[in-house]
Amino acid sequence: MSRRKTERLLNLVVCLLATRRYLTAEQIRRAVPGYPDSDEAFKRMFERDKEELRELGVPLEVGSDLQGGGGEEIGYRIPPQAYELPDIHLTPDEAAVLGLAARVWQRASMAEAASGALLKLRAAGVETDAAPAVGIEPRVNTHEPSFAALWEAVRDGRPVAFDYQGIGRTSVARRHLEPWGVVSRRGRWYVVGFDRDREEQRVFRLSRVVGEVAADGPAGSVTVPDGVDVRRIAFDWGDPVTEPRPAAVLLRRGAAQGPRRWARDVRPAADAAWDGEWDGEWDEAVLTFRDVDRFAPYLARFADDVVVLDPPDLREAVIQHLKSVLAGAGGHPAEEGEVR
Repeated sequence: MSRRKTERLLNLVVCLLATRRYLTAEQIRRAVPGYPDSDEAFKRMFERDKEELRELGVPLEVGSDLQGGGGEEIGYRIPPQAYELPDIHLTPDEAAVLGLAARVWQRASMAEAASGALLKLRAAGVETDAAPAVGIEPRVNTHEPSFAALWEAVRDGRPVAFDYQGIGRTSVARRHLEPWGVVSRRGRWYVVGFDRDREEQRVFRLSRVVGEVAADGPAGSVTVPDGVDVRRIAFDWGDPVTEPRPAAVLLRRGAAQGPRRWARDVRPAADAAWDGEWDGEWDEAVLTFRDVDRFAPYLARFADDVVVLDPPDLREAVIQHLKSVLAGAGGHPAEEGEVR
């Protein structure tokens, strides 16, 4: 469902809940933003919206109100007593779990929804204990750009397409997926689903999704097979074990002590090793790594004291990490040739 349609339906529900009388279609048209000016277009859209509300379980009541200004004309309203949920009664343990869940999502993309739900519970008189009970709290990190789009695709049952960079590959491949679920494993996020290209269930790490996630079919067209446990699939799948790979790097003399401790073949760098501008004295060394996604952020911590020469996928991952850090700090990413 698009953002515009969601807002229009929400405004329609609020309007029909707030009124004590039946509102005619014309009155609704004037009160609810988002409807077209054309009479025919409005009629078609309003009919679709009414059906959508009924499918969502909203008790839309049809009738007339002789005292409400509508005369004999048919109008609409939503009786609050039929729409409202019954009183919520939670045990202290259940309320504590809800409070913990809201704190877990506090810094994630779902923070607004979690805090809003917590606020509604408090307004209903449910004590939720928002204060942290311990000094260390769990946090769900969903900084992956593709998380929101994939989570919404799972929620809506919508197929997606995205570019994916596999382990050890410098180029991306277009993947078409029927997503079943998004899960976290060992601090990383994965999407589980049916890969239409390979015609089998697959697991994709969100950090390897490149660019935007695009819708690849209508909502409701994805069906999760009976008995599928997406968390078990993600946990059983694991990350493929890769062989150690060498990385050729430059280390600033007298700095980058962390990488130096386990570097090998350390020697003064030749002028030909780096085609950029020299700033101080450098050593050339070889580091061994397995996982680009883990190793790139580690090297990026040493900023301009480490320069990755090879392999290309590690070099590109370090550059992109530095650019994202700079952008997050309010700076502007450097041009491609300016980031070493």
